[in-house]
Amino acid sequence: MSSTTTLVKKQSSFLQGLQSGISIAIGYLPVALTFGLLSKSTGLSLSETFLMSLIVYAGASQYISLSLLSVGTGIIEIILTTFIVNIRHFLMSASLSEKVEKNDSLWKKALYSFGLTDETFTVASTKEGTVNAGYLFGLMLISYASWVINSGIGYVIGASLPTTVQESMSIALYAMFIGLLIPTLKKHRKVMFLAVAAAILNSIFYASQMFSTGWSIVLSTLISAIIVELFYMKYTSGVETNG
Repeated sequence: MSSTTTLVKKQSSFLQGLQSGISIAIGYLPVALTFGLLSKSTGLSLSETFLMSLIVYAGASQYISLSLLSVGTGIIEIILTTFIVNIRHFLMSASLSEKVEKNDSLWKKALYSFGLTDETFTVASTKEGTVNAGYLFGLMLISYASWVINSGIGYVIGASLPTTVQESMSIALYAMFIGLLIPTLKKHRKVMFLAVAAAILNSIFYASQMFSTGWSIVLSTLISAIIVELFYMKYTSGVETNG
């Protein structure tokens, strides 16, 4: 009787996770479709597009990878850049570990840690009480399936478009980055300084031909982040001292 009750509870938690993840799956649909379209215009094959979504499963990193691949960036630079972009996952994982049930086995934690994204983290962390593996598996499975499947669909749709339209889709990649950046710039002045500093440094590195395109992006990102962070630390401490 006890085992039956436990099984029913796990199934119920899994279904709750699926239900909670429906909105994420719907939200992923247009973004994943666009990724598939852009992958085709970048020169990736259907299998490469599908595998990137299947294995990497990180929207921002996948878009950045497309941008870097389009300019012939090397694999090391791509790995470093995507690592920097995803470094926030260390903090999200640490935060979520305080909310999940402590008796979860290591293999379960490894599985649902792979499905951790900004959206699944937000839903799981804002749920009342603790969350168990069943809930997280349901939440992340439907989100993951939406991203992977719709990436492939986007690629197939892109393959059926005229060649001129496919080639013009590469411009959409930069337009999307700008569209993602502008709202954040309006809310956070720090992000604006960071974007401007990174753009200036990257332009200097690129014009001087000191580094390759990929290393210019990696170094300008790191250096600008350090400069802006040090500036804000000094500025904030100065304000607190004066206050």
